Amino acid sequence: MTQSSSTPSISPPRVTTLRMSEIYVADQGEGQFAGTPSVFVRTTGCNLRCWFCDTPHTSWHAEGETQTVADVVAEVLQHDVEHVVITGGEPLIQPGIVPLTKQLQAAGRFLTIETAGTLFRPLHADLVSLSPKMSNSTPDESPWNLRHDQLRHAPTVIEQFRANYACQWKFVIDKPEDLAEVDAYVTSMNVPAEEVWLMPQSRTPEEVHEKTAWLTGEAESRGWQLSPRLHIEQFGNIRGK
Repeated sequence: MTQSSSTPSISPPRVTTLRMSEIYVADQGEGQFAGTPSVFVRTTGCNLRCWFCDTPHTSWHAEGETQTVADVVAEVLQHDVEHVVITGGEPLIQPGIVPLTKQLQAAGRFLTIETAGTLFRPLHADLVSLSPKMSNSTPDESPWNLRHDQLRHAPTVIEQFRANYACQWKFVIDKPEDLAEVDAYVTSMNVPAEEVWLMPQSRTPEEVHEKTAWLTGEAESRGWQLSPRLHIEQFGNIRGK
């Protein structure tokens, strides 16, 4: 007589994956670490649709391949580079971003996470680079114009980041009239002046130079910082730079 086994079945370990766009080494082009050699880990997929998105291959037309977190970590650690920037798209839409950051920080990497601040996850990060999207980011295309506007401002999420991480705030400025909304946002959220960076909306070196000319004084008068866009100034808006 055959007895049924009381040993419970064991499921194979779950393999955590990420949908990836690219991994490459370059100097940071923006914010407080501009000019710092870094490994860029770019995920693909985004919950927003900014009309000026400079990586449409990760948002409007998301391209990429699925990789395990272990494979991404191994590829990053092949490079003897301390700083790692995790960006997108919106990297926080993928749960695998949490174990990725945990493993990279445990390996001694300095992690910067770039996010629009619409989703929160308990990351391991040395700096959260918040880029809240103002109304100047809303596309004309329906139905994304409505969805984008509904999702782009998430103050509760922003407060979670502020309570748990060092942050910098980058605001994309296209026209002088965009500044009034940023003024109101910074005041309402009580953002320290030293953490605020204005960034010219641009896809060509010519646009960077033209907008930097009038943004410089606007930033200085408020005690804010003006972020360069070194990658666009040097290479234009191309992938892998």
